[in-house]
Amino acid sequence: MTIPHEGAIKSADRVLPHPPRRLPLLGDILDLHVTESSQWAMRDAQRYGTMFERNVLGTRVTYVSGPEEVAAVNDEKVWTRLLGVPLRDLRSVAGDGLFTAHNSEPSWAAAHAILAPAFTQSSMRRYHDSMIAKTALLIDYWTAAGPDAWLNIPADTNKLTLEVIGDVAFGHDFRSFENAAPHELIVRISRVLKYVNRAAYSHPFVEATVFRRARNQHRDDTAVARSLVDDIVRARRVDPSAGRGDLLDLMLSTADPATGERLSHDNIRNQILTFLVAGQETSAGVLAFALHFLSLRPDVVARIRSEFAEVCPTGDLQFDEVGRLRYIRRVVDETLRLWPVAPGYFRKAREDTRVAGHPFEKGEWVFVVLLQLHRHTDWGADADEFDPDRFERGRVPGNLAHLYKPFGTGLRACIGRQFAYHEIVVALAMVVQAFDLTPDPGYTLRVEETITLKPRGLLLQLSPR
Repeated sequence: MTIPHEGAIKSADRVLPHPPRRLPLLGDILDLHVTESSQWAMRDAQRYGTMFERNVLGTRVTYVSGPEEVAAVNDEKVWTRLLGVPLRDLRSVAGDGLFTAHNSEPSWAAAHAILAPAFTQSSMRRYHDSMIAKTALLIDYWTAAGPDAWLNIPADTNKLTLEVIGDVAFGHDFRSFENAAPHELIVRISRVLKYVNRAAYSHPFVEATVFRRARNQHRDDTAVARSLVDDIVRARRVDPSAGRGDLLDLMLSTADPATGERLSHDNIRNQILTFLVAGQETSAGVLAFALHFLSLRPDVVARIRSEFAEVCPTGDLQFDEVGRLRYIRRVVDETLRLWPVAPGYFRKAREDTRVAGHPFEKGEWVFVVLLQLHRHTDWGADADEFDPDRFERGRVPGNLAHLYKPFGTGLRACIGRQFAYHEIVVALAMVVQAFDLTPDPGYTLRVEETITLKPRGLLLQLSPR
């Protein structure tokens, strides 16, 4: 918890563990790993403890990863969300979308009020058939490849989640399974995320010289992605009947209950780009990680199939049956524990305060290292191991609310949580029923970081059952 003030709060009095190779003026720049920043923060937390800092060119960055410290900075009375690097730079693409808007921007509150009802558990019923149909397309796609093919799992789960969000959010068919190559919009967005993740820690002069070509490509990718989404919105305005009450229809036809105003065209575009970045990319990553773990654990696969046979004896997964697939839900939870695809978040002090005795002045910020919080010893001595039963009733830690935050915290926590769970559970259930999974015996899990996480180079063989 946040410790009451004892004397004056001065950040200069805060002394925290830090990397040992600190240089004059440059600080801990030798310890800065841009392409794997979240994984490096996890490793440093394991070295230096639940609170440590880096000083980069005079900027102090505090990392927290213990449940008590995280509970303190999650206290909404004292701390608030900060749009930190690199999310701040993602605004160049998604603007004031739900994921990238500042707390002070009225467009965020308006969009949240309009869209929140579409992401409730009861609303999932409207999306269920689409999720089933799109997963069936993925299964057909993999079946056609043949049992000897080594399939690029992250690329193909991206295709699935793009088709799902395209259909239920804005009624668009990207025809991802008709082409081996990913859709242009995904190519552009993936490059945008990689660039933003790297350039966020760079300097404008370096980007204008050393990385000029990459910067220019990023600008082109941003313009094209926005143009492609604008085309989708314009087509809907021409033919509103195509909406079927989807998210785009809500944004075009519903007014903010607080102001009576509707969302602007730019904000609608930003929300769609947000769905693609914060919804499509993240769900695809969770599916890919889960399939990696399942390929190594035939015992877990057997339990999934046993549960499915009991819950869904006809083989056709109905909406009301998804919530009864509790073991698959534990598989998803355990996957998100080990590899939360949004690997951390920033918090900013609303007032002078202390955390674990350390002083923070108003306006200072910290980064919550979810990768390490989710591996804290409160999870047990085997916290690095994949064990879905960790989420079985009676085994979950008593402080779970402070120990497990894959969807963020507070009012700005992920609005699409129920949507993601339903989509992922449906996909895993259907894929495991359809295929036996064979891993590459020489593969070791490597994790690629853009703004989200996903397995790098994950190939599986899938044999129809």
